[in-house]
Amino acid sequence: MTVTVRSFAKINLGLSIGPLRDDRYHDLRTVYQTIALHDVIRVSVVRGTGIEIRSADPRVPCDESNTCWRIVERAMAALRARGRIVIEIEKRLPVQGGLGGGSANAVAALLALERALKKRLSGAERLRIAAEVGSDLPVFLIGGTVLGVGHGEEVYPLADLGALPCVVVTPEIAVSTPRAFADWDAMTGPQGLKPWSQSVPHGTAETVPFPSSVGQKTAELRSARTAEGGRPHMGSPRSSSPHVSQAKLTVPAGSDRMAELGRRISAGLSGASGVPGSKGRGRAETLLLDLVRTGIENDFERVVFPKYPELREVKSVLEKAGALYASLSGSGSALYGLFRTRVAAEKAAVRLRKRGTAAVVTRTLTRRQYWKRLLAVRS
Repeated sequence: MTVTVRSFAKINLGLSIGPLRDDRYHDLRTVYQTIALHDVIRVSVVRGTGIEIRSADPRVPCDESNTCWRIVERAMAALRARGRIVIEIEKRLPVQGGLGGGSANAVAALLALERALKKRLSGAERLRIAAEVGSDLPVFLIGGTVLGVGHGEEVYPLADLGALPCVVVTPEIAVSTPRAFADWDAMTGPQGLKPWSQSVPHGTAETVPFPSSVGQKTAELRSARTAEGGRPHMGSPRSSSPHVSQAKLTVPAGSDRMAELGRRISAGLSGASGVPGSKGRGRAETLLLDLVRTGIENDFERVVFPKYPELREVKSVLEKAGALYASLSGSGSALYGLFRTRVAAEKAAVRLRKRGTAAVVTRTLTRRQYWKRLLAVRS
């Protein structure tokens, strides 16, 4: 049996990098947003054993280094399933570029595998396996607008941004994420960047409430359902709290900057109805502008743009074309701009293409749209 699913990309609405932790990961805060650009994944279960990956794109690894291979291998063991699994990856997204293509492929392969085997993992088991394979896999088990913490693997659904036109730009530049982190460490020192407030005294920690006001703002955090009709995934498998409003984020010493960003996101996304001048705006635009007012930015831009000034220029073009918000996605090299109208987005894309830069117009996906499109299964 063959099951086909779509594998959607994500962008980062701000990304704040904390100090290097003892486990060699950086503490992160980011708001993930799924968008309509996608790959296509086909999973077949046939006689035999093992895993086979097929792709016409030579840049896609077809061995155990592929995230699809790794997640399917773990899922087969967890499901106690047998058979040879054939995974076909039809690439339409950049192989590397900050859009989460490989991670999205893995989650799509996991969901297709469950349907092909007619077996299901629990939501907690899915999240556990996804987090083991990669930090930004769990976001694709939620979709829509999602808060990412820890090193990105702890995920919490936020009130959906809504559908907005989006221009995604994919320059032919390869940005190494490990190198970008190393450059960040070299620039900021062992305690990370702290421009917003004085550092927390050494040896102390601050507990910051999860932005529960976001959940109170809309009923979506209480009533949103995953594709299976169950409750949304509210966090990592380590969290057993049934209510988002009860979750706590413990911020390590020296990470007051991260704590402040969490408060800003909470205040920004919970205050949409009280923003002066918001009358007449669509809900999606209002929420985005509230978020932008928090001062969110992608920290990677501070180390990536000096090395690749052409990426900074792309962001400038998007802003001058009227983007409500423009940013590098992840560590890049993909950038994006969010616009009020499709017409404005199309004009910005044309301007970039005339410069010789690849640009495509798409839109953001709400959680409901994400699951409906992803699970439009063709067998």
